[in-house]
Amino acid sequence: MNLINSREDIICLINADEWMMDILKAAKSLRLPDWWVCAGFVRSKIWDTLHGFTVRTPLPDVDVIYFDPSNKNEDAEKQFELQLKQIIPDIPWSVKNEARMHLVNNIPPYLSSVDAISKFPETATALGLKLDDQDNVILTAPCGIDDVLKMIIRPTPYFSECMDRAEIYEKRIVQKNLKGKWNKVTVIHAILS
Repeated sequence: MNLINSREDIICLINADEWMMDILKAAKSLRLPDWWVCAGFVRSKIWDTLHGFTVRTPLPDVDVIYFDPSNKNEDAEKQFELQLKQIIPDIPWSVKNEARMHLVNNIPPYLSSVDAISKFPETATALGLKLDDQDNVILTAPCGIDDVLKMIIRPTPYFSECMDRAEIYEKRIVQKNLKGKWNKVTVIHAILS
């Protein structure tokens, strides 16, 4: 089993994964403002590695986010998904402009893509990757990397703030069945029964 102890270890892990690098290069080619490939794309790689899996856990989607307050039309997101499908057809692309997602989620507007990532339901999923101009991997982890490295599922501070969001977190834990996919993870519940 590979040990992953730091941000640098995570970045090395991604750099060594040709499939992930191809996805990051495809996303970068769209030249979206404040873009990231995030959530399960990052967490799953780390947990697969920590579990010693030799086969990648399938992803229901690959989340590409960006922040463009000047065009909040959902059709633009669909166009970007089509462009990505032309580059790598067999990826389940999902592209979202975080400048409009607060309307979908009925919450105050996000300030940036990283602000949106900080408000994802689980800390271990509040991760994003992108490439800089020299194709170096950049990792954002607004809730830190401790939980993903220790394989702990817990709500982000945002999802701990109120009962409505805590309930959404709890439903996601059941629906996503993360413990079923990665048996070494520990689930921290938001709601005390």
